[in-house]
Amino acid sequence: MAPVGLREWLAIAPVLASGKLARYGDDTGGPLLRFEADFCAKFNVQHGLTMSSGTAALVAALVAAGIGPGDEVLVPAYTWIATAAAPLAAGAVPILVEIDQTLTMDPTDIVRKITPNTRAIIPVHMANMVCDMDSIMRIAREHRLIVIEDACQAVGLTYKGRRAGTIGDVGAYSFNQFKNINIGEGGALVTDDPRLFARARMYHDIGSLFRGHLDNANEPPILGINFKANQIQGAMLNVQLKKLDPMISRMRKRYDAMTEILAKSNMMRVGPHNDPTNAAGLHVIFETAEAAGAFAAENKRGVYRLYDSSRHVYTNWQPILQQRSGHPAMNPFNWSDRKIEYTPDMCAQSLDILKRTCRISLGENYPLALVTYLARRMVRQRSSATDELSYAT
Repeated sequence: MAPVGLREWLAIAPVLASGKLARYGDDTGGPLLRFEADFCAKFNVQHGLTMSSGTAALVAALVAAGIGPGDEVLVPAYTWIATAAAPLAAGAVPILVEIDQTLTMDPTDIVRKITPNTRAIIPVHMANMVCDMDSIMRIAREHRLIVIEDACQAVGLTYKGRRAGTIGDVGAYSFNQFKNINIGEGGALVTDDPRLFARARMYHDIGSLFRGHLDNANEPPILGINFKANQIQGAMLNVQLKKLDPMISRMRKRYDAMTEILAKSNMMRVGPHNDPTNAAGLHVIFETAEAAGAFAAENKRGVYRLYDSSRHVYTNWQPILQQRSGHPAMNPFNWSDRKIEYTPDMCAQSLDILKRTCRISLGENYPLALVTYLARRMVRQRSSATDELSYAT
C-alpha cells in the first residue's frame, strides 16, 4: 500500500482553511479537478471522475452502460465481494467465472459462461496481477459485451503498455488504505466514451440536474445517488498520484529480485503473469494445499495462503450465494430470465488454485536488501521443513 505522511497533511491544510470542502463548493474545481486532469493525462484516458469508493465506481459504471434487470454480468470467483455485488446494485445478476493460475479470469471459462442474457464482463486485476486483456477484449467484441475493468487492486499497473483500467469500455479504481493510491477511502471511474462518462457523472450526484455547468453529452437526465468525493480527498490524491509510479518501480525491482531467488526452489513455483515484463505482484504455487498452508505458517508476516483470505473467495459471499436482498420485491434474482444457481463447488478449479497458492508481499516500502534476505529465508525454511518430513517418513 502507499504510505501517507507529512505531504498529505500539508496538502489538506489549505483546503481546510478555505472552508470549501464539497465537490462543487469551489468555482475553480479545487484539488479534485486538478487530480482528475493529471490522472487522465498520466493514464492516457479522456474522462475521469473521482468517487467515494471503488465500489461506487463499479456500480456507476454498470448503470452508465445501461446494465440492469434481466442482465447477467460475468465476474471472477476470486475478488473482493464488491465486484459481484455491484451488478446486483444495478439490478443485474453476477455469474461466477473460474480463475486460472494468474489469479485472474480464465478466458476459456468466460466463453463457457456466456448466455443470451450476458451483457457485461468485469475482469479484475487482482492483487496487482493483470488480466489477459487481449483475450477478454476479443471475446467481448465477438459477443458484443461491455467490459468494465475492476482495477481497484492494481492502480497504476500496466498491461502491454496500457494502464490497467483503461483498456475496456470503463475502468474502476479504489483508493482505500490497502491500495496503490491510499487516501483512506475513495475511488475513480475512467472512460474514453463521453456518453458513458456523462451518465456516470449524473448517477454519482443526485444534484447533477441542478448543476447547469455540467456537459451531459446530449443525454437526458437520469436519477442518481450520492457517490461524490470531497476536496480533502482531492488534496490527498494530488500528493499520492506523484508517489504512484516510483512505488510501482520499487515493486517491480523487488519482484525481479525475489523471483530470482524463489525460482531456485524445487518445492514451489512462481506464479505466471499475463504481462511478465511489467509484473508487480508475487505469488507462488505448490503441489498440494498442505504445502501451501505450511509455507504460510512458516512465514507469518507478508505471506498468506489465498484460500485463507476468506473475504475474497466466492464460497464466503453468503448474501450472494443465498440470493438475499434488502427487500424481496427488489431482488434482482427475481427479474432474471432463467434460474440462477450457485453451489459451493461451482468453481472447483478456482478453489484448487487458491488452496495451493500463497501471495508474498513485495515490501516496497522496505530496503531491497531486507526483502531479498526474507526471500532466501523462505527458501531455506521450506527446504528444511521438507527434509524433516522426508526423514520422518
